[in-house]
Amino acid sequence: MIVCLDSGNSRIKWGVHDGKQWLAQGAVAHAEVEQLRQLVGDWPHPAKVMLANVAGAEAGGRIREQLAPWLPVFSEARSEETRCGVTNQYRNPAQLGVDRWCALIGARGLSRTAAIVVMAGTATTVDTLDADGNFLGGLILPGGELMRRALAVDTAALPFANGSHADYPRCTDDAIVTGCIEAQVGAVERAWQRLGNIDKVCLLSGGNAASLAPHLGIRWRSVANLPMEGLLRLALDA
Repeated sequence: MIVCLDSGNSRIKWGVHDGKQWLAQGAVAHAEVEQLRQLVGDWPHPAKVMLANVAGAEAGGRIREQLAPWLPVFSEARSEETRCGVTNQYRNPAQLGVDRWCALIGARGLSRTAAIVVMAGTATTVDTLDADGNFLGGLILPGGELMRRALAVDTAALPFANGSHADYPRCTDDAIVTGCIEAQVGAVERAWQRLGNIDKVCLLSGGNAASLAPHLGIRWRSVANLPMEGLLRLALDA
C-alpha cells in the first residue's frame, strides 16, 4: 500500500493506492492538518509514503508531525534531471516546483504523446512535454481568484468580482470574471498551438480546472490529481 500526499498552497491532498487502484482520496486545509492523523489509524501499515510539498518547510514539518508513525517509510519528492521517462530541461532542474515535476511524471504515465499539462489551483501552471518526454518549459499565472483579488485590492473602484462568464459581458463583475477565465484559457490554447500540428493531449487538473474546461477550444482530458499520479509512479519506480 502506498500513501501519496500533495501539499499545495491551499490544501493537502492525499490518496491511498494498493498498487492497482486508488482505494481512497481526500483533502484537508493546512489549518486543519491535524485531521491527517486519522489516516494513520485507517491505514496503519503503508509500504511507502510519498510527499510533494510546495507550502514551505513549516507546513512540511506539521505534516510529518501528524504522520509520525509513518516516518520510517516516508519520502519527500524532489525535482530531478530525469526520472520515470521525463527529462527536466529547466536551467536549474532542482528549481522546478515539485508539484509541477510530479504532474509531468503523472502525465507521462497517462500519455506517450506530446502534452500540455495544466494545473489550475491557487496558481495556474501550463507546462509542455514533447513526445519523447522532454519537459520543454512552462508558464505560471495567478489563478482566477488571485487575479480577481488583485483587481479588488490594487484598483480604486473595482470589486472582488462574483460574476459569470459571458461572451459579451455587460456588467463589471461579469467583465472581471470573464477576463480572468479568458486569460487562463488563452495561455493554455497558445501553449497548445505552439506545439504545432502533431498528436498531443491537454491534461487538466487542479481545484479550479472545472472553471476553465467549458471554455477551452481544444481537446482536453480531466485528471483528478496529476501530482499524486506522479508521486505514485515515483514510489513504484524506487
